[in-house]
Amino acid sequence: MELSIIIEKFLLITVVLVVSLVVAMYMTLVERRFAAFFQDRLGPNRAGPWGILQPLADGVKLFTKEEILPANANKLLFIVGPSLAMFTATIGSAVIPWGRDLVLGDRVISLQVADINIGLLYIFGVVSLGVYGMMIGGWASNNKYSLMGAIRAASQSISYEIAMGLAIIAILMVTGTLSLRGIVEGQSSSLMGISGLGWNVFYQPVAFLIYLICMFAECNRTPFDLPECESELVAGYHTEHSSMKLGFYLFAEYINMFVSSAVVSALFFGGYNFPGQDALAASGVHANIITIIGLAAFFLKIAFFLFLFVWVRWTIPRFRYDQLMRLGWNMLVPLAIANIGITGVVMYLTGHIK
Repeated sequence: MELSIIIEKFLLITVVLVVSLVVAMYMTLVERRFAAFFQDRLGPNRAGPWGILQPLADGVKLFTKEEILPANANKLLFIVGPSLAMFTATIGSAVIPWGRDLVLGDRVISLQVADINIGLLYIFGVVSLGVYGMMIGGWASNNKYSLMGAIRAASQSISYEIAMGLAIIAILMVTGTLSLRGIVEGQSSSLMGISGLGWNVFYQPVAFLIYLICMFAECNRTPFDLPECESELVAGYHTEHSSMKLGFYLFAEYINMFVSSAVVSALFFGGYNFPGQDALAASGVHANIITIIGLAAFFLKIAFFLFLFVWVRWTIPRFRYDQLMRLGWNMLVPLAIANIGITGVVMYLTGHIK
């Protein structure tokens, strides 16, 4: 591999990592401000103008808190758990196409760290590994509340991964590729005469709904936050963790929200495609400007789903454990299988498959 390509990929990885960390850091402030708005109170507004330095103050507090290792805990795994959760959260963004290629002189720069033809399988593999971080941390704590939270996390994750995978199969049938860039490019077609609006959400609304519910469950967000529900398990799998070990778990959750929002935007809402993009290109607008507009459109879609995470958390109450399992196994899995069957019949009747 050429040295210039290695430097280019290294810079892109750095930028993606920094953006993920900054978004995760400031999502803590956004969440607390929206929570205050929904509950008719002020929220954090003392650290810096409008409270924008509050995440830095929280970070300093976590870094300087006393490190506590429980006497009966498995000390190695107690540290490996949050580290693994953080690691798997940060590597998920490697296959996301953030925009079209940038052309600088005679050089074409791809805004994607790795365009592999099994991008979706990679995402599912990373999501599956994430549960090990919670399970190891909860078990190593030697605390019954932590262990209960870890078991809940594992069973919830496995249950909803199945429904999520089945929902994605319908998308794969329509697009015919496992590459995330290929799926995004397939949504650049026109709908009702508007270019760049051929989004999968209009053709697979049931798959989108199933995926959205499973996305909330995989991120352990309300109403699926049973692995860490304070009213039953103190703090669930991270009850015994303190300082930056707790910070890693909290940070991993917000990075997962960011990556999940990017993936659902790419799968169902066109990714970097936006309405009227072909008209802009036909009017002579430079390709790089269209790429930058597409990048902005992608982040707007991500911001919408991040807001949806916060909105739902402070609006809908938590499920009971039996309700959560019933929803996953008795409703979402059969619905996803029926959606695959209906998609196959429609594709056969319309001549897309023989």
